[in-house]
Amino acid sequence: MQGSEPDNGGSAARSTRIHVVSDVHGNTEALARAGDGADALICLGDLVLFLDYADHSRGIFPDLFGKENADRIVALRTARRYDEAHAFGRELWAGRDRNTEILGAVRKQYAELFAAFPTPTYATYGNVDVPGLWPEYARPGTTVLDGERVEIGGRVFGFVGGGLKTPMNTPYEISDEEYAAKVEALGPVDVLCSHIPPEVPELTYDTVARRFERGSTALLEAIRATRPRYALFGHVHQPLVRRMRIGTTECVNVGHFASTGKPWALTW
Repeated sequence: MQGSEPDNGGSAARSTRIHVVSDVHGNTEALARAGDGADALICLGDLVLFLDYADHSRGIFPDLFGKENADRIVALRTARRYDEAHAFGRELWAGRDRNTEILGAVRKQYAELFAAFPTPTYATYGNVDVPGLWPEYARPGTTVLDGERVEIGGRVFGFVGGGLKTPMNTPYEISDEEYAAKVEALGPVDVLCSHIPPEVPELTYDTVARRFERGSTALLEAIRATRPRYALFGHVHQPLVRRMRIGTTECVNVGHFASTGKPWALTW
């Protein structure tokens, strides 16, 4: 997958190539190669693998509680029986130090994942990430942005991290108002980068999970008002539509990197 724009500067002009990934979910091996041939790597979050819905033996949850319990929690969540899933989780955690055990496992994953980032990398948080830990692992050459802008190859990129509140209660979910404030702080940009998609049904519906994920109306409004060249995002692993235009803006789900191992490329 890639996007490109015509070169109006003549054949001698040097093009810029950016690779974009999202939903890494522990795929350290592919992440280490994701920047090959690119001027920079952009990561749109969800580095952590808490539970692999395709392989219930992988992730922090089965490491702590075993595959059978992972099978059960996935079944409850998939059936949208969230209250039962929360009750089951409380039962499993009874008598254990939840924060200490989870943060220890997340730290182990972050140590490997951040070491795999090439230089330069520009990254923002996903909804399953723990922002408070990122300063411990982000090395020189990795720039973390959230509600902030950066210029790459003459283009202005704006970054908005995290997700919105859901019954899943993942680590970095924030209110609609807080999220909208970060979007507004960006102002006009050439490329709008976020973890979650704009609130468009075709972009938020997961065809395998058979449910709508939460998208952002603030992102959709910013796209319509400021008309960036591209809006790039992830979050929805198997979207109904991976790419569509909103006005003049090309909206692209850059893909579920954990399963594909392939970055999306943008050149100009």
